[in-house]
Amino acid sequence: MTPFFLLLLLLSVSLTLASSHDYHAALSKSILFFEGQRSGKLPPAQRAGWRGDSALSDGSEAGVDLTGGYYDAGDNVKFGFPMAFTTTMLSWSVIEFGELMPADELRNAAVAIRWATDYLLKTISHPGLVFVQVGNPISDHNCWERPEDMDTARTVYNVSADRPGSEVAGETAAALAAASMVFRDIDPGYSQTLLENAMRAFEFADTYKGAYSDDPQLKAGVCPFYCDFDGYQDELLWGAAWLRRASQNDSFLDYIQNNGKTLGADDNINEFGWDNKHAGLNVLVSKEFMEGQTLSLESYKEFADSFMCTLIPESSSSHIQFTPGGLIYRPGGSNMQHVTSISFLLLTYAKYLSKSSQTANCGSIQVDPASLQLQAKKQIDYLLGDNPMNMSYMVGYGDRYPQRIHHRGSSLPSVSSHPQFIACKDGSDYYKSAKPNPNPLVGAVVGGPGEDDVYEDDRADFRKSEPTTYINAPLVGVLAYFVANPNAGLVLT
Repeated sequence: MTPFFLLLLLLSVSLTLASSHDYHAALSKSILFFEGQRSGKLPPAQRAGWRGDSALSDGSEAGVDLTGGYYDAGDNVKFGFPMAFTTTMLSWSVIEFGELMPADELRNAAVAIRWATDYLLKTISHPGLVFVQVGNPISDHNCWERPEDMDTARTVYNVSADRPGSEVAGETAAALAAASMVFRDIDPGYSQTLLENAMRAFEFADTYKGAYSDDPQLKAGVCPFYCDFDGYQDELLWGAAWLRRASQNDSFLDYIQNNGKTLGADDNINEFGWDNKHAGLNVLVSKEFMEGQTLSLESYKEFADSFMCTLIPESSSSHIQFTPGGLIYRPGGSNMQHVTSISFLLLTYAKYLSKSSQTANCGSIQVDPASLQLQAKKQIDYLLGDNPMNMSYMVGYGDRYPQRIHHRGSSLPSVSSHPQFIACKDGSDYYKSAKPNPNPLVGAVVGGPGEDDVYEDDRADFRKSEPTTYINAPLVGVLAYFVANPNAGLVLT
């Protein structure tokens, strides 16, 4: 074969590997999704026009204003723990990759973050209390009802000195601290307010240690939906790490150094999500070590390396489960939350390694940033349609995507098209219908296929068909990266 034809062959292979996805469109839709999850009085600029005002008296049962915020998924409950994590991840997405976002999408992302932080500020505005949930999940899940029609109990749940909730308060501290960095240049006054309140939330979390689902009354409200299965210790370190990054205050570095072992920093648990922050904590804290500032944090890089090695097939420690089609898979439902959060960590860690000219140590091999970027790209391209079903798992993206997602507002006719009240059980016919949802929740990413790569598009199968805010939040940063680097990780010859 002549060199000329060899070059043509290599170029052909490279072009085949190059991305065919419109990451910009996917990014826009992933942020728009949050407008469909809004609770409270909607603004004039609301783009998801099928939604209306809802839950305008939230908090009145306790004599406080708890309007606003986000519904976590396809229901109408405001769960504080995953909402705070969603806020942290949206903010981290902007912190790491905001400069790569088109200007209009950066503004939209900031708006999405502020919709959450305005609410979180309300939850900690009463001394000695942190409000952690609005809505009785049992009665809510017993109905198929539009948020605009909601007539189930809007029970208010809080933690206090007598009933601690360090995980919720610690995650709230992380969310407000991270968000303070987003608004530092946009709105300095608001940024300062966020940072000061983050410190207050952290002080509460650290002073009154305990898990909120250990309290019988709270457990009845938060379990089995967002029980604290993994303990509150990781949220204390996570909150301190974000406060350290946002404030550069040495007291938070001291906290991490002095409390790391007792709070489980050495556990090296290879998970990251709304309940378990270990892998994310290791990536976040490793940044300061890699910048050469704090040698005492070296173990965090070692643990972050260890996590990355579990994701690399060539590594001897690779043990993450993949579907036959190549998707990261963890049993338990809502699998795409693992796909998006792990992809975010892959890209963020690759960024830190690249900036410090380092690699991940996987024993017999050294893994470079490009390898991590490629792993993330494979996951996101699968999500967007490169999979055995030839289906995008983001509503509104691509030619084929889920039509019957498990989501009340999306599956019921909008108030504008059907202004009559739809009572609790009157929505059952819509739930059981085989028809597509009348209101596409554009940008929503569903739980995704099973371990066999099969997705049935069944509204009743909530483990596969329900979207959540914490699936989309890290995806915003991932897509922003690929907007600017569509062929990251690919070696083009």
